[in-house]
Amino acid sequence: MHEEEDGSDANSFTASRIVACRSVDVAEVEGAKEQASKLCGYLNKLSGKGPLRGYKPRWFVYDPRKCYLYYFKTPQDALPLGHIEIGDACFSYDVESEEGQFEIRTAGKEFLMKAPSRQVMHYWLQQLQQKRWEYSNTRGSGQRNSWSSPTLAHPPTGLVGKDNDALVFETLSDSMEKVRSDFAMETETDGGGMVGIQSARGPSAASTNSLNFSLKNFGTELRNSMSYLRPGRGGESRRSVFYTNSHNSAEDWELVDAPPKDFPEQKPHPDTHRHSFGSAFTFDFVRNSSRPKKPPLGSGRFGRNAETRTAENSPVECNGSKPLEMQLRLQSQQEELSCMQQEQAKLREELASQKELVRLLQQTLRTSQCNRQPVRRPAPAPDSPAASDQTQDSAATQEEIVQSEALLQERDGQIQSLCGHMERLALEKESLQQELKGLKIKVGEINDQLGMLMETIQAKDEVIIKLSHQSSEQSGNPNNGSPPPNKDQQEVDILKDSLQGYKSQNKFLNKEILELTVLRRNAESREKTLEAKCTALEAKLCQVESKYLVLLQEVRTPVCSSSEQSPAREVISRLLEDALQAESSNQQEHPIFKPSTVSEYDMFGFKTVPEEEEEEEKLVARVRALELKSLSMTDQEVSVGVKWENYLASTMNRNLVRSPELKALFRYGVPHEHRSQVWRWCVSFHVKKFRDHLAPDYYETLLNVAQDKPNPASKQIELDLLRTLPNNKHYSSPSAGGIQKLRNVLMAFSWRNPDIGYCQGLNRLAAIALLYLDQEDAFWCLIAIVEVFMPRDYYTKTLLGSQVDQRVFKDLMSEKLPRLHAHFDQYKVDFSLITFNWFLVVFVDSLVSDILFKIWDAFLYEGPKIIFRFALALFKYKEEEFLKLQDSTAIFKYLRYFTRTILDSRKLMNIAFVDMNPFPMRLIQNRRSFHLEKVRLELTELEAIRQTFLRERETSQDRRSFVSDDEEDN
Repeated sequence: MHEEEDGSDANSFTASRIVACRSVDVAEVEGAKEQASKLCGYLNKLSGKGPLRGYKPRWFVYDPRKCYLYYFKTPQDALPLGHIEIGDACFSYDVESEEGQFEIRTAGKEFLMKAPSRQVMHYWLQQLQQKRWEYSNTRGSGQRNSWSSPTLAHPPTGLVGKDNDALVFETLSDSMEKVRSDFAMETETDGGGMVGIQSARGPSAASTNSLNFSLKNFGTELRNSMSYLRPGRGGESRRSVFYTNSHNSAEDWELVDAPPKDFPEQKPHPDTHRHSFGSAFTFDFVRNSSRPKKPPLGSGRFGRNAETRTAENSPVECNGSKPLEMQLRLQSQQEELSCMQQEQAKLREELASQKELVRLLQQTLRTSQCNRQPVRRPAPAPDSPAASDQTQDSAATQEEIVQSEALLQERDGQIQSLCGHMERLALEKESLQQELKGLKIKVGEINDQLGMLMETIQAKDEVIIKLSHQSSEQSGNPNNGSPPPNKDQQEVDILKDSLQGYKSQNKFLNKEILELTVLRRNAESREKTLEAKCTALEAKLCQVESKYLVLLQEVRTPVCSSSEQSPAREVISRLLEDALQAESSNQQEHPIFKPSTVSEYDMFGFKTVPEEEEEEEKLVARVRALELKSLSMTDQEVSVGVKWENYLASTMNRNLVRSPELKALFRYGVPHEHRSQVWRWCVSFHVKKFRDHLAPDYYETLLNVAQDKPNPASKQIELDLLRTLPNNKHYSSPSAGGIQKLRNVLMAFSWRNPDIGYCQGLNRLAAIALLYLDQEDAFWCLIAIVEVFMPRDYYTKTLLGSQVDQRVFKDLMSEKLPRLHAHFDQYKVDFSLITFNWFLVVFVDSLVSDILFKIWDAFLYEGPKIIFRFALALFKYKEEEFLKLQDSTAIFKYLRYFTRTILDSRKLMNIAFVDMNPFPMRLIQNRRSFHLEKVRLELTELEAIRQTFLRERETSQDRRSFVSDDEEDN
């Protein structure tokens, strides 16, 4: 299974064939292009009922998959509040209405919108017209699987991405495009900075955060609010930024979330001040020196650009010394509050130490009281010498008693003084707490005043902007300084402006009428085409039904049954010829009129009916292709596509994140139109730890090395290129599009992993990845499989990891499928001869293509456990058929092709993910560790036997004596 190591002489043969491609991070480039060309921005939408009806700012995002215009409350929301179907909509606006107001009409619905300016309105209308035009031209094309399937926002980037058929309908002539461009209005290319990703931080973003909501969308808004609280959603910490401006410097202060309660309390930053409103709302103001300093409002000239100020320029920095003074006062109050909190902490520590001292004194007092018990002795005789000694002892005892009493009185005094000190400290603590509460209230009042002042300043700024507009208009008037023009001149100017507005409206409406006319014609043509296709299919059905009835009649009442040329045989032969008739190259029918439901190649490029097989095998392949086609059109498969569409629509404003919901979708399978995007995300997720530490041109560097230096693996790679997937049109000939890409990926991998180099099986893994991924992404997909998913030594010369997995799989077979395992043991069938290749190439060339790619979807998301699940599920699917076979030869023959007879992917996945549970990865890892030592020991013994055999052979050759023919004759 492994390549030879002596292939260095073949490198000169293949070095010239290595083509170094540009190493560009395709995902980043496409993401940047998508962000740059993404139609999104804030618009005011008329919504609500009764007194609550009014314009509310909404974040609009265009989705090219369905030609929907989704609207959210904020750009960070996960779920849209609703959508507008642009594909069948028409647009209009009135010159005499409010500035920036326009209307979108769909089937039974009208949406009133308002843009910030007339220029932005024109930009939105032209972009929506263009998106509708592009979407209508792709209807019925090969880029879409059906009439209702979405247009691809992320079309396949691999080899299957180049298989899209040409458009079914004729492309419009250049004259039509010229007419459309003549009617186009003159607008700014970027909507004046009010449309696009950058507008998410605009003034509308700030106004959107105001307290406006609708009861209709209350559930959606609540879920969007809860999504902010989930960890790991969005990937960025939420923070607000306040800009302060002074004469000398400008500093940024960030409002940072409070640390969680589980974390230990950290020392405060020297530039950080802790503030509290009440007892449950805590935040930090942190200086941020890395953010760019914001200029004050008055630093630039007034004009239209003043309307596009972003929300980053907070009203705090708008001309005013009062806010600055209020902020300084607030800062001094906060510093005073922090000092008092520190003093309070010191007093608490002193109080605790005094309490400890009192406790120790009380304990000493109790000890001394216990030691003061008098000792009574028998009175001696008065004249005895003991009496004199007793007298002296009593005197000493009395002195000690006096001293103890004095000491006790002193201790009592200390205790009383400490108690008084404690009472004073308690009173002082209460006063400090009251003062702290008062300061908190005062800080809250100051914040309220500050907010009111900010609102006042904002209102003044608006007045200043209006006045600046008026002054700029007056300064632009050539008659400035002269007396105002007469009323007639003013009326003429007004009429000129109105004329210009009506001209723009006339151009827009003419273009709208033209496009709607073309759309109506396309719809009529599409309807006629569908009717023709339906008629052709009905005719085909009638022919098949008539032949079927003749066949049934012949079976029921056979005529001339002994004759070889019976009518039944003729009907059957004609039906077989029609079913197996290949599409002739000289008979190119229009794709939509073609009644055949099975093409020569499937969507993945695999041949549906192999040519080299016998007629019976071709018939079986044809039946299999028809069954797969019918299964792919079931309601269940359609519902899976709808679920993916809804999920991707909910992640329009954010990247994919691993979650139970996404895992369940992967287990259903990824739709064909989204597989490239989803696989690219999976691969990037698994190899991120590698790519972060490597240069962006790492893949290109490996290709350059492969081109310049010899590689032992190149010879075996060249031999296996055309043997990789011979039944796939992308790898069937040396000139096929996938051969050169496959060569590049395998050569780059062999240089990254010289200990592996190349192993037969890697070519099939890379070939499957190249069907949906670009060269570099397919290279990283191979890295993820070999270096992340599979254990070490899985593809090395000894195939140690593969052998271990086969023993683990046998253990799982005995546990999950005991009857089938016992049946195989009874007839001594070693199923690992078949399953070994399943594990090595992840079922490539073992299953029908539809099921194969659904297994790969789950495999790229969950890892190698999927191989064990589906290997067991395949045997479970056909368990009863295996148990019916009572011969080892028949069992092994059925083992070789039974996977090709499995067509129902839903049933197979239900067995793999439901019937095989529980299936913990920890169990597989433990079994791998157990069998790894045993296999290593066996390999060591085999190596020792091999070395012994080689030594014995060399010794026997040395002892052998060779005799010439002449000597032998003599």
